[in-house]
Amino acid sequence: MKSMRTVIHGLPVQLVVSREMSLSMYMRLRYEPSDPYAVRAAFTLDDSDEAVEWIIGRDLLIAGLKGPVGEGDVRLWPAGERNRGSVYIVLKPPDGVALLEAPAQDIKKFLQETEAHVPIGSESEHIDSDALLRHLLAKD
Repeated sequence: MKSMRTVIHGLPVQLVVSREMSLSMYMRLRYEPSDPYAVRAAFTLDDSDEAVEWIIGRDLLIAGLKGPVGEGDVRLWPAGERNRGSVYIVLKPPDGVALLEAPAQDIKKFLQETEAHVPIGSESEHIDSDALLRHLLAKD
């Protein structure tokens, strides 16, 4: 049985404002084996403790290291040449658009650690379907 340990990695990202300007931010990636398809990404400014959290599919992060992926609110693609070492992440909240540039190696390291706990393709084995059914059938 694989470990059910939560995987958390923090990494610096750049909020791209224009070609000439970007703001430093911090992204914390969190993976819970009990929710094996999702990665929670929390974004904060260096001088702020208030985080904005997004849920991104683990498979989307994996695919975004190799090529353009995503529809709707979250899109990812490798930046420029493969050797550049960055991934662009576009987040589209209701009131705007954010373009972030993140180090690909840090994301890859995070994903490798998640796969050590929940191998790709085995996600459904980590879902407690009884608890999910109880939750769905619970009356308020």
